[in-house]
Amino acid sequence: MQNIAIIMGGYSSEVEISLKSGNVVFNNLNRTHYTPYRVHILKEKWVALDDNSTEYPINKHDFSTEINGKKITFDCVFNAIHGNPGENGVILAYFKLLGIKHTSAPFYQMALTFNKRDTLSVVKAYGIKTATSIYLNEGDTINEDAIFKKIGLPCFVKPNNAGSSFGISKVSKKEQLAEALKTAFKEDSEILIESFLDGTEVSIGVIEYKGKVKVLAPTEIVSENDFFDYEAKYLGKSQEITPARISEQKLQNVNAAAAHVYKVLGMKGFSRAEYIFIGDEPYFLEINTVPGLTTESLLPMQAKEAGISLTDLFGNAIEEALS
Repeated sequence: MQNIAIIMGGYSSEVEISLKSGNVVFNNLNRTHYTPYRVHILKEKWVALDDNSTEYPINKHDFSTEINGKKITFDCVFNAIHGNPGENGVILAYFKLLGIKHTSAPFYQMALTFNKRDTLSVVKAYGIKTATSIYLNEGDTINEDAIFKKIGLPCFVKPNNAGSSFGISKVSKKEQLAEALKTAFKEDSEILIESFLDGTEVSIGVIEYKGKVKVLAPTEIVSENDFFDYEAKYLGKSQEITPARISEQKLQNVNAAAAHVYKVLGMKGFSRAEYIFIGDEPYFLEINTVPGLTTESLLPMQAKEAGISLTDLFGNAIEEALS
């Protein structure tokens, strides 16, 4: 029986979503193969929980804990932290130093893909189509005329390093830009402004499954709101249709793009990327390397479409990490 630490929580706005994801993993791991432990990584404490949710401190020197007088070490870490420090690679660099295996990509790849600007720079160099964009640091002089000349209207303003659509605004009129920038800068000191792409949006998971890269069925996003924002993602303000209602040509193109992006970014484990179709061509928006793992989340829905249960999905991630 292998001890598995399911890390959840984190230091970002996504803490509650991460706790939900982590608990779904905990509840669905095969108890005949693994002994799972919930581990809360929070700003104020790192603690392991027993079955009664009693908390035991994590020893940060070796990432162990002591429960009822017995020292517990972990064979593998299942990363369910959305945002900082799980999705940006920070805690994975720590595990690398300790020699502990985990279910995510290496820490550098996680840091790269958490940075939207740097990710776009890499995929564009490999021929992947993207929206036109401008990058700003907090404190930069804002030349609105230059922004609108390059990007046009409507456009999107988003934090460069954040997830779950926190801090994103759609700007339809020039006078909305200042407030959108203010909202984005609350989440991050770096922001991205992107041109609006008018087409069908899909989200597509790519995972390592039984030793091979597997592209899952894309999900079509039909948001009741202006875009796939937090409400649309988590509060039922969207239709998420799996598999997406797209042509065979579109499906072939997005499958090829998704597999290509996964490989050129050096991904391992789970990923889910968003694309918008202009004609038959998928334009890459961003990639999530710790996607939601709740029962309503897109990646588990896509895995189910492929005949992969949650128990199999999560167990496979651990086996891939340990191989």
